[in-house]
Amino acid sequence: MPSRRTVLAAGAGVTAALAVGGAAHADDARPAALLSRMTLEEKVGQLFVARVYGHSATAPDQADVDANLKELGVRTAAELIARHRPGGVIYFAWAHNTRDPRQIAELSDGIQRASLEQPRGLPVLISTDQEHGVVCRIGRPATLFPGAMALGAGGSGRDARTLGRIAGRELRATGVRQNYSPVADVNVNPANPVIGVRSFGADPEAVAALVAEEIRGYQAAGVAATAKHFPGHGDTAVDSHTGFPVITHTRAEWERLDAAPFRAAIAAGVDSIMTGHLLVPALDASGDPATLSRPILTGILREDLGYDGVVVTDALGMAGVRTKYGDERVPVLALRAGVDQLLDPPDLAVARNAVLRAVRDGELTEERLDTSVLRILRLKEKLGLLAEPYTDPSAVGRVVGRPEHLAEAERIAERTTTLLVDEGPLLPLSPHAHRRLLVVGADPASPSGTTGPPTGVLAAALSGLGFSASALPTGTDPSAETIARAVAAAGEADAVVVTTCNVTAASAQRTLVDRLTATGRPVVAVALRNPYDVAQLPSVRACLATYSWSDPELRAAARVIAGTVRPQGRLPVPVQRADDPARVLYPVGHGLTY
Repeated sequence: MPSRRTVLAAGAGVTAALAVGGAAHADDARPAALLSRMTLEEKVGQLFVARVYGHSATAPDQADVDANLKELGVRTAAELIARHRPGGVIYFAWAHNTRDPRQIAELSDGIQRASLEQPRGLPVLISTDQEHGVVCRIGRPATLFPGAMALGAGGSGRDARTLGRIAGRELRATGVRQNYSPVADVNVNPANPVIGVRSFGADPEAVAALVAEEIRGYQAAGVAATAKHFPGHGDTAVDSHTGFPVITHTRAEWERLDAAPFRAAIAAGVDSIMTGHLLVPALDASGDPATLSRPILTGILREDLGYDGVVVTDALGMAGVRTKYGDERVPVLALRAGVDQLLDPPDLAVARNAVLRAVRDGELTEERLDTSVLRILRLKEKLGLLAEPYTDPSAVGRVVGRPEHLAEAERIAERTTTLLVDEGPLLPLSPHAHRRLLVVGADPASPSGTTGPPTGVLAAALSGLGFSASALPTGTDPSAETIARAVAAAGEADAVVVTTCNVTAASAQRTLVDRLTATGRPVVAVALRNPYDVAQLPSVRACLATYSWSDPELRAAARVIAGTVRPQGRLPVPVQRADDPARVLYPVGHGLTY
């Protein structure tokens, strides 16, 4: 790090630097001084948030060395830093960055060391997607919380803030200072394949309140939250990872349905906002995705909403941003639109060289880069990176997954479990009347770091509550033979718990449930992901929604089934009838209790 004397010596450039980056900030002196000393290449590097494979900055496994060489042209994270000088690095479980908290902290320190050893080296802003629920990059022993739609069912701003505070403290202990959460999209389309339960719900004002509280929690922990995906990804049936979604809302509909959570995030002082790779013709008729749209990012986000924080793209390797332009044009157009951070381009060298060439050719000015770099440096200063970039060696064991955090996650999960159907009533089940339980059904791949599979976790939790529960996974598409085996096993049980995941009218999961209920045994369905499953399960006498299948949510469902806690959740989205989607089966706010 530059010494105080070095920073002050750079003061001649401070006045000029303060002229960029929007309104002057009280803490601009040090970031502006650093900006004034940077070369063009260093400024361009600061704009990028790069992926890299491996658990170590200098000694990754050979398979990760090979992946780095193939995709990035370097062997290690340290080499990536030396060659491209990125301002940020993003962690992924699939890139083998997140084995365990202590390893993550060591990787973070190795990345910071590699960056600070460079000429005029600066700390790296390390980020990840730790949304909780179905999207988690860092798993056990870190604390895992219910996801956004579960929190929407709980309806507690205090719980949302607690999640942000605890999750933020644990992330910071591992060196992660920027989290790409919360999701600020309002999920008004049940067919949404990419947002769904990652959203707090369908009510814009309710979503806005929870978004703001979660952001405040992260801020209290010294971690930058990120509201995503501007201008709103909640009403689409297309996944922007694999296609190009089109949002057909009018400007008035956008204001009514999509804008409120982002306004609330800005009012809460959110440090970064992520763009969506989607087309909104009413906001920009050019045919460009929002990530590349100056009318949307500068006109609406910056000027109309008054946002002056960091704007980060969604990952630039996604199909939604690559449909219209090549990988050389995308980063340049994003900067022209008003973006500050360019996240995970498919080819970092191509993207970086394209930006350098655009400046040298006059398409982008260096002053335009200065605007974004100053915002990024401000954020690094705010998060304490410029003063202390390294982790606290004692913090990982002391903070990550501490008993109080784990207990809080369990309590929050209990407040989110939603009882949708309870005819009779059937629930709660009694260990005396229903001692032998069979747990069958869908076992979707568990969110990172959970114990899984879901049927096993649920059976173990029920056994711990006095039942004799056995698990028989049948998958998300059970065969006729598998269904027959489950039906035979149900004949030996006093009651059946069946897990479901994304049931459709033609789904074999629906056939399984119908065959199980035809046995006459009491059947309790647990919708592991979308609460919309209940509309496809007319034969069940009881149905719960958990909104995800991480361990706390499954254990909370077990406690609700056993009656040791009362169901408290309320639907944060409407559930339409399966036979007439224009009619609502269960409205927002529906939820039964004992």
